Amino acid sequence: MNWAVAAAALLLALAVDVWLGEPRARWHPVVWIGNYLGWIGQRIAPAQAARDPDFKAFVLGALAWSAGAATVCVAAWWLQHALLQLPALLAAVLLGLVLKPLLAWAMLQREVLAVEAALGESLDAGRQRLSWLVSRDVAALTEGQVRESAIESLAENLNDSVVAPIFWFVLFGLPGAALYRFANTADAMWGYRGVRNGRVWEWAGKWAAWADDVLSWLPARITAVLLLAVAGSGRGWALLREARLTPSPNSGWPMAAMALVLDVRLGKPGVYTLNSSGRVPVAADTQQAVRYARNTLLALILAALVALVLIAR
Repeated sequence: MNWAVAAAALLLALAVDVWLGEPRARWHPVVWIGNYLGWIGQRIAPAQAARDPDFKAFVLGALAWSAGAATVCVAAWWLQHALLQLPALLAAVLLGLVLKPLLAWAMLQREVLAVEAALGESLDAGRQRLSWLVSRDVAALTEGQVRESAIESLAENLNDSVVAPIFWFVLFGLPGAALYRFANTADAMWGYRGVRNGRVWEWAGKWAAWADDVLSWLPARITAVLLLAVAGSGRGWALLREARLTPSPNSGWPMAAMALVLDVRLGKPGVYTLNSSGRVPVAADTQQAVRYARNTLLALILAALVALVLIAR
């Protein structure tokens, strides 16, 4: 793919994201992916655990994931190929519009700031708004824990919804970004241990969880390094220590980096605590976290443009 077309498409996608936000659900490819995963998921995950290990559920999950991923990649490749036959300027515009739904910076920023605004009204309002953003039980969270959860979500999804899709787009074009969003959505819907929505996902969702871990491995670490860089922080050794404290091999990296640059404590009660010596975050920390995330995105754009030029040589 022509590097100039790819660069222009990426910049346009981000501009449309900031100016217009998300397309309607019926036109949103990630919603289509979620619909497929929800439909097929009811057919591959058992209603009760049959055995451990459950090879049948594992194989069905792997096959359903692979079929969906192949469909997404072929569709994205065909669409990109068709667009690249057009004049360069038109190709860049249309490719940018198609790429945009695979990125979600504006929505992420808006939702995190909405949690902070709701906390300004009351703790209950903050908990309620946070429930739109995270899957954990929010009923007993303190004000500080609500804020911690929002900042964690910002850091984790900065990778999942922005950095990783751009990373894979730079390497493999639209199919790369589309495959990543498929994998990340599948992990969010299937990658659970135990029961969710009346289905047992321990084995049915294992392939999806593994695939997301592989595809997120390098982007998560790039996100963390960029966060430290834009904040002018030299706490790289601390990042190596803190990032390993979460159950996920990837999400701990951007979350730990955010905790360190803000010098706050972030954690999930009873599961992990990042930067345990840090203070409880206050309202100003949410604003600063968004600024750091925004600057990370700007640094990533610059790096992506340079990478596109180098790859084209």
